[in-house]
Amino acid sequence: MKKLSRRKSEKRFELGAMVKIAYVLLCHKDTDGIIRQAERLTAAGDYVAIHFDARAGAAPHRQLQTALRGNPNVVFAARRIKCGWGEWSLVAATLHAVRAAEAAFPEATHFYMLSGDCMPIKTAAFIHDRLEAASCDYIESVDFFESDWIKTGMKEDRLHYRHFFNERLNKRLFYASLDLQRRLGLARKVPDDLNMMIGSQWWCLRRRTIEAVLGFCKSRSDVMRFFRTTWIPDETFFQTIVRHLVPDTEIRSRTLTFLMFTDYGMPVTFYDDHQDLLLAQDFFFARKISGEAKGLRAQLGDLYNQPERRFELTDEGRRLHAYVTERGRNGRRLAPRFWQGTATIGHGRTLHILICKKWHVAKRLVAAVRARAGIPALDYLFNEEAAGMPDLGGFQSSLAKRSRHRRSLLRMLFEHYRAERMVICLDPADFDLIRDFCADKAQVRLLELECTFTDDYLTGHARRVGLAGAATSEAAMASLLPTVRFDVAFESDRIRDAGLANLFHLRQSASLDENAVALAHFLAIPAEMAREIAATDHLFAD
Repeated sequence: MKKLSRRKSEKRFELGAMVKIAYVLLCHKDTDGIIRQAERLTAAGDYVAIHFDARAGAAPHRQLQTALRGNPNVVFAARRIKCGWGEWSLVAATLHAVRAAEAAFPEATHFYMLSGDCMPIKTAAFIHDRLEAASCDYIESVDFFESDWIKTGMKEDRLHYRHFFNERLNKRLFYASLDLQRRLGLARKVPDDLNMMIGSQWWCLRRRTIEAVLGFCKSRSDVMRFFRTTWIPDETFFQTIVRHLVPDTEIRSRTLTFLMFTDYGMPVTFYDDHQDLLLAQDFFFARKISGEAKGLRAQLGDLYNQPERRFELTDEGRRLHAYVTERGRNGRRLAPRFWQGTATIGHGRTLHILICKKWHVAKRLVAAVRARAGIPALDYLFNEEAAGMPDLGGFQSSLAKRSRHRRSLLRMLFEHYRAERMVICLDPADFDLIRDFCADKAQVRLLELECTFTDDYLTGHARRVGLAGAATSEAAMASLLPTVRFDVAFESDRIRDAGLANLFHLRQSASLDENAVALAHFLAIPAEMAREIAATDHLFAD
């Protein structure tokens, strides 16, 4: 595999030459916004190369050229392409803009790809310092065939067949062509020397990498022909070629542009109330910023050229967004899978389930039950890999496998311990597991440990599950806590409202005698033993 050669000028850059970025801007609308974007980026001494989609017509393109003609740090692609989603045209347009930037700006050390919907979420000084600190390329690129980067839709067929039509514009012709090639056995091979990669199209590459890619494009007409008829090549072309040319040690497989997708596969759009979230992310730019988010666009527009600004970085954006948007949605799976109906824990057995959001509290109680009552008891076996699990021949090796074969797993545990009773811990969020076990032929007894949740505890909980980070602002945390508290209450209410039999409650606010009675009924043990267990030191302490 041919790798990049280093030159003396590149070594000088590695020793600390000043970073200058050539932004490769692909756009198709909002000429006023593009003009402002180009002006703010070049005001910091950086460069901009613009490709304006030919589908947008000549008039807005002339407006751009007229407005930016006097800016020596702006250049336009020599040729405009009509771009279509999923087509080679997007890569062709990118290459035209890259060639223009590479020729016009010999001082550019990095080439950063942007869209017209991107806005900076860091200052130029911050971005330059970060790029200067490490000599590497930033491009998300993972193995095309082995990774799960593609969640839905076609995968291998993107490459193995030629695509002459746009699936979104000519769906009938797209699939008719694909079906014909399949029936005629016209599948093709990937070029032998390439390891196909896939990833986000938003990259930041060093100058020598760009030069090598352009040289590769000139010398490898076979590879260019191959990619021209692949489907969605903007997710594979640069990702594959860069990996082919650059040592793995000089590649960071990530994008520096913050973007998220909904569970429907659509890009998340950011609005005014996302500003704090965006600034806290460890990224340089964000897309997509809504055209209606006037306040956010104004704030981010002023940000790039601010001289000094400190950023408290977190990695909570995607988790926090997913958590908030999932609340209140329908579709929680309450019924057992069809194959689970054939498995049973077993007649004559009793499963005791401790339900508690504070895992450390349930674990203290479980330890006391093991020590004083002698009943086999396990921690959160469906939430934690260890959980005190015995070796069941590999059957217990993963959480996913345990959950899939939940009843069979418990039956094997009963047999392993040669017991007719067993205690396990479940999080109240695991409502589907609770309902499924209660529907089994075995007797199931439930004990919910009702704890007090202070703001400090909920703050720690939000951080433990990735909803917040150490640098999350007090204002952001204050707005998040009511949602977290409501979610905890909802999980508990859902259990009580389900009308489950043999449900007992052990409360932090109750007396020792009250809790001893509940525990005695739950475990069917003598009152004195139940009182000893309920009196466990610091049972509810955080």
